[in-house]
Amino acid sequence: MILRKLLPSLGTATAPALTAAALASVALASALAPAPGAFADDTGNPAPPPGSGPVCAFYDGDRPTAFGEQGEQVSQAQCLLANRHYLRWSAVDGTFGTETLVAVQRFQADHPPLVPDGRVDGATWSALWHAGPNRVAPLPFP
Repeated sequence: MILRKLLPSLGTATAPALTAAALASVALASALAPAPGAFADDTGNPAPPPGSGPVCAFYDGDRPTAFGEQGEQVSQAQCLLANRHYLRWSAVDGTFGTETLVAVQRFQADHPPLVPDGRVDGATWSALWHAGPNRVAPLPFP
């Protein structure tokens, strides 16, 4: 209704463009919404939309983190690893345990020149932020 009131003041040539833009916005929003029942794992965590960037918002620094640590930086690394399909979403718990260590090492091995030492340093943070999804599903935990 508001669009119809604005359109006469904008001119007739603009009306189809605005209508097309509005329809495109609705189509984009519905395409990005995860499908009902689409889950990344059996815990009920919704899967990020295909091709999406990281949806992590725990920590935005690059302080090194390693096995045995806990906190926001660990949650951030885990979330980025889960987005890249190196870690199960249910393993994102803020504790840098064995499963996270193995996921970091696998990620590093797949992204040379990173050294697969399991330590998330500045170079690994950068690679985690800039890499796309690498795997279809998380690797099994040994």
